[in-house]
Amino acid sequence: MRTSRPCWTRWRGVGTRQLWCTVADGSAAARWSTRRTGPPGYWIATALVRGDVVTLLGGNAPEMITGRYAANLLGCGVTEPYGGLSAEAKAKIVADVDTGILLVDPSFRDNAAQVLERCSPGAVLSFGDGIGPDLLALAAAESAEPVVCGARPDDVQQIRHTGGTTGHPEGICYTFDHHRRVLNLGIAGEEPDYQRRQLVCTTIAHAAGGFADRSLARGGLVVLQDEFDPAEVLAAVERERITDMWLLPPLIYRLLDHPDSEDTDLSSLRNVVYGGCRANPTRMSEAVERFGPVFTQVYGQTEAGLISVLTPREHHDPELLGTAGRVAPTTELAICDEHGDRIAEGERGELWARTGMEMDGYWKQPELTARTVQDGWVDTGDVGYLDVEGYLHVVDRVKDVIVVVGGHVCTSEVENVLMEHPGVRGAAVFGTPDPNGAERVHAAVVTAEDVADEDLTSLVEERKGAMYVPSDVTFVRQLPLTDVGKPDKKALRAQLVG
Repeated sequence: MRTSRPCWTRWRGVGTRQLWCTVADGSAAARWSTRRTGPPGYWIATALVRGDVVTLLGGNAPEMITGRYAANLLGCGVTEPYGGLSAEAKAKIVADVDTGILLVDPSFRDNAAQVLERCSPGAVLSFGDGIGPDLLALAAAESAEPVVCGARPDDVQQIRHTGGTTGHPEGICYTFDHHRRVLNLGIAGEEPDYQRRQLVCTTIAHAAGGFADRSLARGGLVVLQDEFDPAEVLAAVERERITDMWLLPPLIYRLLDHPDSEDTDLSSLRNVVYGGCRANPTRMSEAVERFGPVFTQVYGQTEAGLISVLTPREHHDPELLGTAGRVAPTTELAICDEHGDRIAEGERGELWARTGMEMDGYWKQPELTARTVQDGWVDTGDVGYLDVEGYLHVVDRVKDVIVVVGGHVCTSEVENVLMEHPGVRGAAVFGTPDPNGAERVHAAVVTAEDVADEDLTSLVEERKGAMYVPSDVTFVRQLPLTDVGKPDKKALRAQLVG
């Protein structure tokens, strides 16, 4: 964790920093004020106008959220590069969106300097003493009168980049109208009858930022942590009486494996939403037993929106924990072959979804947009099928299917078998080159005790057959995760194979 600020910060919808939003006649409107970070007149003075893009470079700080709201209030789009990206990747994003102003968290001052060596935004401001003028000091002299919202429903509200490490960054665009609809979206069709106390322990540049927005829009409280640390998360849940969290499955496993989880008071938890990658049924069954009936699984995509939901009630059935739940009432799902034609019910195929919450297109990439979204239908790139009871099974990403001699191996199927072993706490499977021109199955495994690789390969062969057996099993202390909390198979491949 960074030591430049406390590991957590409370931020309410009322008090020193205030936010309230209204929607009228289909147009998003908002008011924003604060004692220290008032209406940003300096931004207007630097010719930042509706339609410009503001890039925020920082971590999970309250100023990053209020800065995003203020930029949106002026009718400007925002983008937040993931903190774990290289300076070069961030510079590509800054340049790609034609950044009008780069807003910098002072704790990212050194990183910002490296970024600025590679790009030239219109202007640079800092939330305090950092690179460029101090926005907080400038804003302190401004009037606290509410600013009239300059945004229009069809303006770009946010650009979220899923690429950027190589080639052209893939910026996913959302409009203000899309943002309004997402804020009003009720997961599982119900709104909670309690005041939310949301813990944000993953980057606000990803899904956690959206959950924070929804909690604040409903008058809730948000507790920010710089990064995920299981001990700090458990302590915050007990201390702050947290009701809501967003987590990825590997982070839930880390909470389960931490010794404090058995003695921490977690009775305040009401809704732990998880998703982002496939969850292991065995471990989620442990989580339900430990944490109680508080889990909601969501399956969706940045490009597509919400596709399916597994409700807390359905988590009591172990057979359902291996599914992605039922298709959301607002979503249409089609299962197609490689040509885009629908296939017979119950067969595996590529998933296409029409959610009404799909992205508004890729930034500056109309051809890619046209290939990905067709009449509202989004090509998810996932492989799956619906069972006879209507539950969705997401088998794998198309690009994560390993082409071995004799067929195709879905990595998640091997991972689930490996985690059936009582000594295995985590597993990630990926493909490596085979001398014959196909691929080999490589497994990275985290164990809680001594486990022989022969035991694991025998288990896979017994459950799935010889084609699925890993050619290589590597034992690691911990699986590396991406900036948003997914197992980083690219890093594993580079680390273990080269």
